[in-house]
Amino acid sequence: MNYKKKYILFFLCAPLVLFAQKENVDTAIMNRVRKEGMDNSKVMDIAFHLTDASGPRLTGSPGFMRAANYAKDQLSQWGLTNAILDPWGTFGKSWELERSYIAMTVPWYKPLEAYAKVWTSGTNGLHSTEVLLITAKDSAGLDVYKGKLAGKLLIIDRSDSYNLSFSPDARRYRDGQLDTIANPQAPAQSAVTAAERKNQELLLSQGRTQLSMMNTLKAMSASEGAIALFTTNPRNHDGTIFVQQAGPYKTTDPANFLDIALQWEDYMTIVRLLKNNIPVKMDVDVRTKFITTDTIGYNVLAEIKGTDKKLQDELVMLGGHLDSWHSGTGATDNAAGCTVMMEAVRILQAIGIKPRRTIRIALWSGEEEGLYGSRGYVKKTFADPADMKLLPAHGKFSAYFNVDNGTGKIRGVYLQGNEAVRPIFQQWLAPFNDLGAKTLTISNTGGTDHLSFDAVGLPGFQFIQDPIEYDTRTHHSNMDVYDHLLQDDLKQAAIIVAAFVYNAAMRNEKIPRKELPVVQQVK
Repeated sequence: MNYKKKYILFFLCAPLVLFAQKENVDTAIMNRVRKEGMDNSKVMDIAFHLTDASGPRLTGSPGFMRAANYAKDQLSQWGLTNAILDPWGTFGKSWELERSYIAMTVPWYKPLEAYAKVWTSGTNGLHSTEVLLITAKDSAGLDVYKGKLAGKLLIIDRSDSYNLSFSPDARRYRDGQLDTIANPQAPAQSAVTAAERKNQELLLSQGRTQLSMMNTLKAMSASEGAIALFTTNPRNHDGTIFVQQAGPYKTTDPANFLDIALQWEDYMTIVRLLKNNIPVKMDVDVRTKFITTDTIGYNVLAEIKGTDKKLQDELVMLGGHLDSWHSGTGATDNAAGCTVMMEAVRILQAIGIKPRRTIRIALWSGEEEGLYGSRGYVKKTFADPADMKLLPAHGKFSAYFNVDNGTGKIRGVYLQGNEAVRPIFQQWLAPFNDLGAKTLTISNTGGTDHLSFDAVGLPGFQFIQDPIEYDTRTHHSNMDVYDHLLQDDLKQAAIIVAAFVYNAAMRNEKIPRKELPVVQQVK
């Protein structure tokens, strides 16, 4: 098509496009949403119950069930209907830490900040014993330690180091950074040199070697009767320990050998003492509990029923994952997101809205292990991405909105490659531009539950949030606790989510979709 014809066609079509993009944003409702969210916010009360009052929320653990039942009951008290714990499938055994005392006693006394990794066994009582330094570089190098591990605590020598950072942990997006997010540039294609390729291959090889050695050492330790293994990495500094799981958790899997994460400074103190031939002894008493009475995974669901006879069976969803890791109380990952979503539906209930479509909130479990809760729900409700055989509810779905990037306020939306929603979301954000929310990017962010919806061709969106200290301090660490939440940011986020959900529930048409994913045939 030549330029002149394209130019004329654009102006002929422009009025139709602009008309199609016009959203009926109810300014009065938007103001009521803002006023309720600012003046009567319950975000910190909700967050308290999900964190301090419930404790760590590993999927299936007592802490998770406390939080899930609190959420279900609270949503019912606010007037939502059909509040349930909805099973999504088999998860496996859960786990909790019941006791942990770890201290260096020789050459001098020091209590240590340390966390057993998830799905590990305990010590079966208090042990006061020596620490053995493992200097092997690969599995073959472990042969010299055979027959020497019984009753010992093990620590692996490290040659890397911690580099001091001169940047603040917490930050907000600056305008220039948001511009870059809004206008992503395709990465420049550069040829990989032979030297770079060789270095990449070397790093991969080293990683595989290290993993193989670690698995071999744990197997030797378990068979010979060692007590525990200490591990760390340079991220574990200044009292912050990033710690997750030590291995598998199916009901048929044996307990993983006790792997204890230490902060960098304590770990390297022990290593340096041992390398200088100064004996180190420690007291270790760790008690863990495996939970196998119920191996099913559950999500929390509740609804505000639609009122339009033609649209009430259609669905708008909002959610975040309720499960967490165990060293903190999962405040920013992701009690923050669940708090925002619960507050959003509370706001809508409080101002008495009557949505045309049904609004359904979902608080997922099993996200940390692989989006299991949302994937299980999507599979049984809408479609299985493995075959894309659509269930009836697939055609009645409008959109899903997710929050899972910490406590930071909302700055916009990742469009997930769905350019058709840009003019819609621009108008929905307009009443809140003064709160810092105006950025839209065609880019996607991964690693959380909106991907489960996108995988079956349903519109799923994650909000852009200020990072604050999510990646530097709280994400999957013992510092992920209530005190790291920002009340004003959570209030702002809940207001914007409530507005988006309301607008999606009230518009004449469902949210535009991308083409359905193509099922890849396995040959």
